[in-house]
Amino acid sequence: MKQILIRNATMVNEGSIKKASILIRGDKISRIGEAETPVTGSNVTIIDAEGKWLFPGVIDDQVHFRDPGFPEKADFHSESMAAVAGGVTSVMDMPNTLPQTTTLQRLDEKLEMVAGKSLTNFALYFGATNDNIDEIRKLDNTKVCGIKVFMGSSTGNMLVDNPESLDRIFAEAPVLVAVHAEDDTVIRKNLDHYEKQFGINIPFTLHPKIRSEEACYRSSAKAVELARLHGTRLHVLHLSTASEMELFDNRVPAKEKQITAEVCVHHLWFDESDYIKYGTRIKWNPAIKTKEDKEGLWTALLDDRLDVIATDHAPHTWQEKAKPYLLAPSGGPLVQHSLVAMLEMYHHKKISLEKVVEKMCHAPADIFGIPDRGYIREGYKADLVLIEPHQPWTVSKDNILYKCGWSPFEGTRFTSQVTHTFVNGHLVYDNGLIDTEYRGEQLVFLR
Repeated sequence: MKQILIRNATMVNEGSIKKASILIRGDKISRIGEAETPVTGSNVTIIDAEGKWLFPGVIDDQVHFRDPGFPEKADFHSESMAAVAGGVTSVMDMPNTLPQTTTLQRLDEKLEMVAGKSLTNFALYFGATNDNIDEIRKLDNTKVCGIKVFMGSSTGNMLVDNPESLDRIFAEAPVLVAVHAEDDTVIRKNLDHYEKQFGINIPFTLHPKIRSEEACYRSSAKAVELARLHGTRLHVLHLSTASEMELFDNRVPAKEKQITAEVCVHHLWFDESDYIKYGTRIKWNPAIKTKEDKEGLWTALLDDRLDVIATDHAPHTWQEKAKPYLLAPSGGPLVQHSLVAMLEMYHHKKISLEKVVEKMCHAPADIFGIPDRGYIREGYKADLVLIEPHQPWTVSKDNILYKCGWSPFEGTRFTSQVTHTFVNGHLVYDNGLIDTEYRGEQLVFLR
């Protein structure tokens, strides 16, 4: 059996940092030993990781790889290549594709399609609508990561706005419910106000006024209320305001919580002052908001009210994004740069390495019930990332791997760089070289 020995790495795992060597046999971590762990047998590849950090592979619980239906924006092959270049080894993809993943048949068809394209491990969300509760009841909870409920309209317009339907989904969901929480009534009122003033050319600086704090808080509070009423396993996605943080607690570990919360990289990196420079590049739903909101998110992340760091990777072509405000879609690509962005925050003393690993690797595995991943443990799948801590590089069109060809981080200089990414023990990314023929595995869930 093929063996790989990663020797002399600085392993960041389960709240500690220590020198270690990792022996990979086949697709699993066979042994975790001291720095100079010996290895016997033939067919052994040795990687000297002296000076490098070793992380578990990042698990991104929210991506839109736009497949099927939007090949001009992205597909699972292109975006999973970008993912492994960024140290992401598992992704959970959203249902607002074409066709939408809102029936069991479409779920099976999409899983088959993704299996033939993805370099990363993968799972799919099932999309809720106002009238597909019968399909939701039949879901296999080992097969899907969760049910996605749009409590605010966004790309794909899968808004669930019937109160009775929403109540039944929360009451009867057999798996985790993940929500996009923005109150559509508030948003429409705000949008109408500014559209009367500016027409389609609303300044991008007003995006956080349109998709406002009130819209976010009202919807998130409603989701939490429904979850508490029905005992629903709830995961609130891409939170963006400081006020919403009062809805979540840190009294128990993430894996024991009934209600968990996610924050995305862009809400931790940017604030409303950045719209002047970046404009459409940072138009997301929910909107990037004030500096005070960003600091509130950081406080909640560090004290464990926020459980997961993800991306909401959602590419559009530059031709689409370059349109006036009212015509430009929300969303942008991030999966190639999420880990290095958070490591930059480490270099700026904003977060520890242990906390980065907890929020991007351990917690997603715990929250979703993914067995044998998310940690560096003997017997676990060898989803691993090696990082050169001090190897500065600048994001440019020459090194962006997203199919859309642009990034809000273009021109940003990062201190650290991913050098190796292993998916199921296979070296998929090696210092810029990608094994494009490798295919990841469908994630399973134990709940």
